[in-house]
Amino acid sequence: MKKILILSNSSTGLYEFRNELLLNLIQDNEIYISLPQKDKYFHILEEEQCRMLHTPFNRRGMNPIKDVSLYKAYYRIIKDLSPDVVLTYTVKPNIYGGMACRKLKVPYITNITGLGTAIQGGGLLSKLLITMYKIALKNAKCIFFQNEYNKEFMQRRGIGMNNADLLPGSGVNLERHIYYPYSENNGEIKILSVLRIMKDKGIEEFFAVVDALGGDKIKFSLAGSFEEETRAVYEPILKRLVEEGKLVYYGFVEDMDSLYKEHHLILHPSYHEGLSNVCLEAAAFGRPVAATDVPGCRETIIRDKTGILFEAKSSEACIDAVKRVLGLSFQELEEMGRSGRKYVEENFNRNIVIEKYKKYI
Repeated sequence: MKKILILSNSSTGLYEFRNELLLNLIQDNEIYISLPQKDKYFHILEEEQCRMLHTPFNRRGMNPIKDVSLYKAYYRIIKDLSPDVVLTYTVKPNIYGGMACRKLKVPYITNITGLGTAIQGGGLLSKLLITMYKIALKNAKCIFFQNEYNKEFMQRRGIGMNNADLLPGSGVNLERHIYYPYSENNGEIKILSVLRIMKDKGIEEFFAVVDALGGDKIKFSLAGSFEEETRAVYEPILKRLVEEGKLVYYGFVEDMDSLYKEHHLILHPSYHEGLSNVCLEAAAFGRPVAATDVPGCRETIIRDKTGILFEAKSSEACIDAVKRVLGLSFQELEEMGRSGRKYVEENFNRNIVIEKYKKYI
């Protein structure tokens, strides 16, 4: 049996998008997982026989002076466990876990699930993160990227030149996310967004389209939780739209099946993604998607066949995209959903991700 250590910043991401991989690996390997919080999914993973390690750290911000304690914690864990391979996810585990693995000469596989504005936006923080990534990932056995743009962006900066590979995002569990027949709209169309409530997810554009088009015949819904630092800015707008009857707000939703089933379109105005799980899951359920034409979203859609792509950071483009959908017939929307399901089946099966990981391990 191999001893596999996994470093991540969230039990939610591991459980929702990588649990099938964990369950597959645990059949023949000892699995250790280091996470910063002992939350619900931490204990669920523990019940699945993963050996859980609590390594507290601040998930937000990058301060190398403060974060040196995380590097030291990862160094001690890796030295004590002597794992055969380490898998890392998200920025801080990728960087500080990668540095510790490199120092201890332990094989490691890194997954860069997205770049975000901190790296893509330029400036001092971007330069710092890229330098740290160069140091941390130099000896990685594999650096997984989730779209070609992110891979090329990092390779142009000297990262992943000879050890990069592509994954189809986190993939989709096609047995869990089943096709739902498209429901008649009776003259009413229901539009759902699944977003963390923050600027980079396009929440301002979403609010603009709800304000402009929401009403008796066009029903908007939002599932997603606030980022605490943005609550004061966006909560008053959300409350007003709810009070005016333009928006239904569900908050954080664990089981999205019923919501996907009852809506006719998924609207995803995000500024950037690694590869959008929302878009993939919506397509798996047979729902057309209107998403921004950015890396991580555009790969999930066949333009005008399985969904619609529109310019990011533009309320006008978002509104126009929804108006285009409103001009489609029930049959056209239904066919978009069917085509989306087929596209996901052929290209984004989660088993593809599992087999790639097993190959490198």
